Amino acid sequence: MDINTFIDQVAEQFDDLEGVQVKPDSHFRDLPSWCSIVAISIISMIDEEYGVQLRGDDIHSSQTIQDIFEKVTAKKV
Repeated sequence: MDINTFIDQVAEQFDDLEGVQVKPDSHFRDLPSWCSIVAISIISMIDEEYGVQLRGDDIHSSQTIQDIFEKVTAKKV
């Protein structure tokens, strides 16, 4: 699992990030068009792509994309 691929996949869940650089330390809640629907899309993408089931609490307790990546990595066996 590669952090750069993960960032690209997370960024695809947002409606409009044109011109916004997304990095591991990006606070995803501060990105344009962040909303609960994007959170659900991220959870769904992680389930489909990585076979890992995150809960809303996992997203809520995360601050950055790196935080989410680390939760996925820890749950992926």
